[in-house]
Amino acid sequence: MGLAVPALGVLAAEPLYVLVDTAVLGHLGAVALAALGVGGVLLSQVAVQGNFLAYGTTGRAARWYGAGNRAAAVGEGVQASWLAVALGLLVVALGQALAGPATRLVAGGPGEVQAGAEQWLRIAVCGAPFILLSVAGNGWMRGVQETGRPLRYVLAANALSAVLNPILVYPAGLGLPGSAVANVAAQVFGAALFVRALRHERAGTGPRWDVLRAQLIVARDLVARTLGMQVCFLAAAGVAARIGTAQIGAHQIALQLWTFLALAMDAYAIAAQALVGGALGAGAPELAKRVAWQVVRYGAVTGALFAVGLLAGWYAIPALFTTDPAVLAQAHVAWPWFVAMQPVGGVVFALDGVLIGAGDVRFLRTTTVAAGLLGFLPVTLLAAAYDLGLGGIWAGLTLFIAIRLVAVTLRTRHGGWAVTGTDIGTRRVAKSGAPTTAGGEESGAGAVEGAG
Repeated sequence: MGLAVPALGVLAAEPLYVLVDTAVLGHLGAVALAALGVGGVLLSQVAVQGNFLAYGTTGRAARWYGAGNRAAAVGEGVQASWLAVALGLLVVALGQALAGPATRLVAGGPGEVQAGAEQWLRIAVCGAPFILLSVAGNGWMRGVQETGRPLRYVLAANALSAVLNPILVYPAGLGLPGSAVANVAAQVFGAALFVRALRHERAGTGPRWDVLRAQLIVARDLVARTLGMQVCFLAAAGVAARIGTAQIGAHQIALQLWTFLALAMDAYAIAAQALVGGALGAGAPELAKRVAWQVVRYGAVTGALFAVGLLAGWYAIPALFTTDPAVLAQAHVAWPWFVAMQPVGGVVFALDGVLIGAGDVRFLRTTTVAAGLLGFLPVTLLAAAYDLGLGGIWAGLTLFIAIRLVAVTLRTRHGGWAVTGTDIGTRRVAKSGAPTTAGGEESGAGAVEGAG
């Protein structure tokens, strides 16, 4: 809980960048809210697809930290930061080139909503390198079991965004683009704090190709897993946009709240990644298994409490984000599914953290893609074909989570994920828990490569 509570603050604060936008821009009208829904779902891919910089780095750094080598753990953060800068610059270039076609694709064609979304996205995507630097910074700090400093950094950046956003949108008269400018300014500030913390560790600053290569191997499966999830959410936004403006506006409200609550519950998963990776690095698989079932209990109870709160706020919560009657009516269509997802999601997110901490990312990749192809996509396509509306879209999202629940529960019960003291790819884990090469020398590439 000492790790999870500060991590809860970080994870709950991260989606506030867009959640604050939703509350501020919702009062400009349905068009501005719909434009943010289209642009926001595209920008969210930067942090979501870059999450391997946090999750992969946490597991790898935790192995080193469990083995008693903090310098090597911090070194994983240095290399992850190099990846963050390179990937972020690529995202900026692609974002400027593809902002028009991407927003037209999601919005269902040109129009007032699409034009606003493109304008917002072109500004907001400039923050991509800074978003990813913060993601990498969270990763290595979690691996060395520090979640207090990331909380302070993220709260400071969000406070700046919360102050600038309404000022730039209303008194400054920038409207929709003002929210994007506020977000970029906050992201620059947050990234600067994480870079300063890394420099204070006095770790090596140059790129190490062996570590980068090993991180990319872990990233490969994490990115495929994340893509599987995000294809589902992008498809949901695209179908909702084609149904109507009120539907995409209501979908934006429900989706941002779902993201907010899901990341809040993911605090247990973050703690599990650090503790499971550390336990396996130290050669204590039974401790890793006890942590796994402990976080399941925490996740299930927290998800149930969230469900009760959402039921109690059936009318009041959507009204915080808009006064448009049509949007409110559509939000109530999605709400039963949104509520039902909470306890199930609490367990799924917890066990995802356990398996990521253990390096079992190949299994998570396969399971997530299968749940999308066999569960979500068929239901959503039926919703579009038979005019089932927003309820059909959220039924598909619920089935996507339910299939993953069955898969990760069975995997965790099997116990084969708790790999320690055995060959992992071309590297071995010595009795002390310190990763070694096949020849017996310590390797900076880490211990989780190929653990899946």
